[in-house]
Amino acid sequence: MPSTGTTPSRTRVSTLMSKVPEITLMFWVAKLLTTGMGETTWDALDIAFDQYIAVAITGVLFVASMVIQFAARRYHAWSYWFAIVMVSVFGTTVADLVHNDFGVPYTVSTVVLLVLVLATFALWHRVEGTLSIHSITTRRREIFYWVAVLLTFALGTAAGDWTASTLHLGYLPSGIIFGVLFLIPAIAYRWFGLNAIAAFWMSYILTRPFGASFADWFGGPPGRGGLALGMDRTAIVLTVIIIGVITYFAVSKVDRPQALDADAVGADAVESEATTR
Repeated sequence: MPSTGTTPSRTRVSTLMSKVPEITLMFWVAKLLTTGMGETTWDALDIAFDQYIAVAITGVLFVASMVIQFAARRYHAWSYWFAIVMVSVFGTTVADLVHNDFGVPYTVSTVVLLVLVLATFALWHRVEGTLSIHSITTRRREIFYWVAVLLTFALGTAAGDWTASTLHLGYLPSGIIFGVLFLIPAIAYRWFGLNAIAAFWMSYILTRPFGASFADWFGGPPGRGGLALGMDRTAIVLTVIIIGVITYFAVSKVDRPQALDADAVGADAVESEATTR
């Protein structure tokens, strides 16, 4: 998958350290895992608890994850991916409630959320001049980033349910379709010159229905093409794998933003110079 490219904003003096990871293959693996985990976790909570209690649990954890992430001064694997996980769960909650409680068809919610995502990107670009995640170095850009992330998760949830339920394709065919669509931006970027930032966000949006469709296939009912392994069991397995991946990130620092490495080198140089004086 393509990275989002380097922009001049990475080398300017900024109000914030970069709090978004470098885009590596493992980034996409982690992102796909969180999409499936978010889908199955909400379904498991909705089954295990009264719906209002489940909404309260996901809502409180979502707010807590945002507070922790915004309070951080630089990128931390645990706080960033905790926020992503909770956005995944909460995005699923929003999309499912709109359909189940208010009776909004998946076709309508998919279209509305797509418009909201595009409007967010348009406003973000108009205000900041770039959609590169490497430019998330001010509070305002950070807000734009997380609003976009939340909306893309909700959009992906609605789109996955639309193909599986409204179009009656089932979970596995939906997962395969979205898997192919997920790869197309990378191919277009690599061989046909698609803009790196556009390719990134297109693939980012598609990770949600791609990962969630396969998670639903494992845990969902046979009536919709699922293997009926249980949403709770699927969520637990995915959570354990995600914890392992985040531990790898935290220990190896392979996803550490390059801007932080540059800052660290600069700080070391200043300290060395001060010591020799």
